[in-house]
Amino acid sequence: MADFLEARENHVVIIGGWLKNLLGEGGASRPLADRASRPLADRLRPCSLAEVVGQDHLLGPEGPIGRMETAGRLSSVVLWGPPGCGKTTIARLLARQSDLHFEALSAVFSGVADLRKIFDAARKRRQDGQDTLLFVDEIHRFNRSQQDGFLPYVEDGTVILVGATTENPSFELNAALMSRVQVLVLNRLDDAALEKLLLRAEAEMGRPLPLDPDGRAAMRALADGDGRYLLNMAEDLFALPSGPDLDPKGLATVVQRRAPVYDKDREGHYNLISALHKSLRGSDTDAALYWMARMLAAGEDPLFLLRRLTRFAVEDVGLAEPAALTQALAAWDMYERLGSPEGELAIAQLVIYLGTAPKSNAAYIAFKAATRAARETGSLMPPKHILNAPTQLMKDIGYGSGYVYDHDLPEGFSGQNYFPDDMPRRRFYQPVERGLEREVAKRLAYWDRLRARKE
Repeated sequence: MADFLEARENHVVIIGGWLKNLLGEGGASRPLADRASRPLADRLRPCSLAEVVGQDHLLGPEGPIGRMETAGRLSSVVLWGPPGCGKTTIARLLARQSDLHFEALSAVFSGVADLRKIFDAARKRRQDGQDTLLFVDEIHRFNRSQQDGFLPYVEDGTVILVGATTENPSFELNAALMSRVQVLVLNRLDDAALEKLLLRAEAEMGRPLPLDPDGRAAMRALADGDGRYLLNMAEDLFALPSGPDLDPKGLATVVQRRAPVYDKDREGHYNLISALHKSLRGSDTDAALYWMARMLAAGEDPLFLLRRLTRFAVEDVGLAEPAALTQALAAWDMYERLGSPEGELAIAQLVIYLGTAPKSNAAYIAFKAATRAARETGSLMPPKHILNAPTQLMKDIGYGSGYVYDHDLPEGFSGQNYFPDDMPRRRFYQPVERGLEREVAKRLAYWDRLRARKE
């Protein structure tokens, strides 16, 4: 009975929403032919900021855009987020709800001449009492000098700039421009937000999608947080002839799988390799396997992964498990011999080995400390007793004098000083109490005791 009531309630919501979209807020009918000719994603574009899904952290009463709306004062912003999360929609609604003239251009298709025309028109418009919101899609595509062209017009308020980008503004935008705008980070749409969009699509079309519950969940997963892609898939499904509801397998035969959002030379690439590296460092082997699989599925070069994993074997496993480097080189060699996909199993095995290995960055820290000391101390000479003396002159001035051959002593250890005479002894290498380095620490302590006894 409860399931029946829930289904009935959902049906009422769908039909009620459809009528609301059909008639409009005031009950006046909209031209049906006009609506039907437009893509579903465009027909469902929100009419107010309150209708935007998945971005409550920005649009809510305590969010930055919500506060701007309450204060009635809009400032220049850059909207940074993945495709299909609502950047363009938010820009249009900001202009509408602030009673600003809306100008839009794409950095892909526009240049300096287009910007100059917009700025001139905005200046004249401002003299007549109306301000301009300039929306620039893909703003990161403008080069540095073009970005500099915005500065005086943003500074004096000729335009309120709303930029949209899928790339990290820290890397792509001028520091001068960044200092004049507020960067707002939009989230990829979560499962709940995507479900809201599906309900709106069903309300618009006046019928449910031909999906069973598992197929519906699979469709949201295929969208990968992109609301526009989700609605485009929904439009394809609504166009199907009548038939049984689709399960995930049936859905896969109708819609094309979406390639993961991943650019091998941009931020997504560095985000995922960072996630892999830090998962390994934290000994979370399963998470590391996931990030490795994500990168391979997105088309990452396996040799890039192998280079980074080999570095990890030395930097983060180190002498706690010296065989890690051997395993890394063996995996690299296997992949180069077998190629993909057979060789990818070697990468997976290496990830498991590194994830489960004891960790130590003691060698990494020691190298950095020794490098700093080398830069600080300049050209200090080694002590004379450890210098070779191939000529009589060198012997006469003390080269090699007093050197003790360690193998001649019972402990195999002389305890002599090997640092420059003018440099106090330093301890660079501090082994950890994990893996093989626990034994290395014991050896160092033993030699420290012998050295102290001989001094």
